[in-house]
Amino acid sequence: MRRRVAVTGLGVVSSIGASVEELWRACLAGESRVEPIPASWLDYADFASRLWSPLPEPDWDAWGLGRIERLQNDRTALLAMVAAFQALDAAGIGRESRDEKRNTFALKDVAPERTGVSLGTGIGGISSALRSTLHQALTRPKESLRALRGRLGDTGPGALELLDSTERRLQAPARANPFAVAMTMPNTATSALSIKLSILGSQRTHCAACASGTVALGHGYRSIASGETDLVLAGGVEYLDDDYGAIFHSFDLARTLVRDADPARANRPFDRARSGFLFSQGGGAVLVLEELEQARARGASCLAEVAGFAETSDAYNLMVMEPEGRQIARAVEGALADAGLRPEEIDYVNAHGTGTVANDETETSVLARIFGSRPLVNSTKSLLGHTLGASGALEAVVTVLSLQHQTTHVCRNLEEPIADLNFVRRVDSYPIRNALSQSFAFGGHNAALVFKRIPQGGPP
Repeated sequence: MRRRVAVTGLGVVSSIGASVEELWRACLAGESRVEPIPASWLDYADFASRLWSPLPEPDWDAWGLGRIERLQNDRTALLAMVAAFQALDAAGIGRESRDEKRNTFALKDVAPERTGVSLGTGIGGISSALRSTLHQALTRPKESLRALRGRLGDTGPGALELLDSTERRLQAPARANPFAVAMTMPNTATSALSIKLSILGSQRTHCAACASGTVALGHGYRSIASGETDLVLAGGVEYLDDDYGAIFHSFDLARTLVRDADPARANRPFDRARSGFLFSQGGGAVLVLEELEQARARGASCLAEVAGFAETSDAYNLMVMEPEGRQIARAVEGALADAGLRPEEIDYVNAHGTGTVANDETETSVLARIFGSRPLVNSTKSLLGHTLGASGALEAVVTVLSLQHQTTHVCRNLEEPIADLNFVRRVDSYPIRNALSQSFAFGGHNAALVFKRIPQGGPP
């Protein structure tokens, strides 16, 4: 018999909130953080898109992550730790010191052998990899430039200024990081979190581009439902920054990013004036998934039930969604079947909703075919931008909060919808019993999760 799976804790780090409370308040207020890309990037390339959503620096010290630990870990691992600590605190699961010197912990009243980690990431430790590469590639050329400056002597101020300008543009870390190998592994966040919390069950990293977070949650749910584990820390993390803007430029060259120059109006999923997605510097979300009866036995607050999951592959193109959306529909229908629900029982869809021209058309056509115009539909990316591998996990958090609070956020900047769907245009009280969160990705990954409301004070 399949076991039921509850969400008992949530944790987030995002561009509009470094806690669940901050994120939810900003969502309901329709807030977004959109700024010009760093001016220094313009020294290295021409950009068609010049807006992004930067990630505020978390208060690492407040979470016990000191300077040495920050130097030894990739940013994705640090984001995963902060989000996981939040989620565990919310779930009422304490931590006790296991090794003070290594700053590791053990979870209280949780069997480590029956606990797992399931995290998704699209590009893993790419920022650490780039920093390591830049140190290797540029340190000696910079030394040569400084030596050349000394030899030129009094050649003239123009030549010296050119040398100085060239050297300033060759940005590189001052020293090589001996932890570079561990920091750049795709599984670094998953493994670092397992080590940090002494988790001995399965640790899995799911790399499915922009669907990574959703896929990781789905497999965490399956792990508990099948009896392999009793508790899983599941979610997604991403960090997409480098001194040269090279990661951003790659997406810009692929013509996937917003073209509008107005920060207030550029990001507009499902609107006729959309021009691409808003690139986010990163973020992370972790959900505590727990076997329902275990959660109730320890008096946990069950925020929602993960009731269904399915994933499919387009097998069509590395960067283009199959236009008819046949495999997207199969993923959605598979998740509904897994949850034992009919389409008319879904009250809310947290859509992938990137804002790219073709993807939004395909997604809305699939939603219309399966659900008609009945369920509420919104795009959390209209507020957060696109965090790639973290996006599905962040959207799952918003979906759970929408079920819990019986309301949800608007689709920001949606003025002329491209389809006759029930897009959320105002924050109001809504009867949301069952919800769908879906993600699609480069490579043809499609994934969908179904969440059910658990009424507080009594079991469904």
